[in-house]
Formats: sequence, C-alpha cells, structure tokens
Amino acid sequence: VQLQASGGGLVQAGGSLRLSCAVSGRTASIVHIGWFRQAPGKECTGKECDFVKAISWTDDFTYSSDSVRGRSTISKDTAKNTVILEINNLKSEDTGVYYCVAGERIGQYDYWGQGTLVTVSS
Repeated sequence: VQLQASGGGLVQAGGSLRLSCAVSGRTASIVHIGWFRQAPGKECTGKECDFVKAISWTDDFTYSSDSVRGRSTISKDTAKNTVILEINNLKSEDTGVYYCVAGERIGQYDYWGQGTLVTVSS
C-alpha cells in the first residue's frame, strides 16, 4: 500500500486546511486510514506521532482525537481511493507534519506516507 499526502502549507490561525491522501496498491487489505501529526521538535519514535483522526475503509465509522473533535471532518472516496481531512478553526498547536497512514487491523497502522507540513501562523 502506498500513501501520498498533499495539501499542507502555511495557514492563518482561525482558518481551515484540507489534506488529501491518495491511496494505491493493495487497498483491499486496508481496514482503516487515518492521519497522525508530528509536532515541531517532537520525535515520532517508531512512527508514534500524535493521532489526529481516522476513518474505516469498509464502513463510515470515524474516530477522532480530542484535539480536533468538533472542528474537523474526515471523508473517503473508495472509488477514487482518496481520504480527505479537513480541520477548521486552526490553532497554533495544529502545526506539524501530517502523515497519512493505513492499517490492516484495527489499532494498527502498517503503512505511512511521506508527510506534508502544515504551519499555522498567529
């Protein structure tokens, strides 16, 4: 499975961002796709960044971190193999490198994309 994230950049606080993840390869093995964030100066040891939001690949169940709950949405288009993350009312703590990730089992994230940098300016 390959994941290609895009949509990062410089955004003003209070604004919105839209990140896109293009999925390719053995998509039939995927059960969920999500986003993790690596905050500035923070290591992602073993790829364990801050979980942001995820969506089931086989139904519409979503799960979210407290940090973005209520101001974010995640959606998918399985026909286009794309997952979209939108976060509104951006805060400085939303700054970081966002990774699109996919897992073949609940709670596991086996595949990681290259990351896209989001910088929220105040």
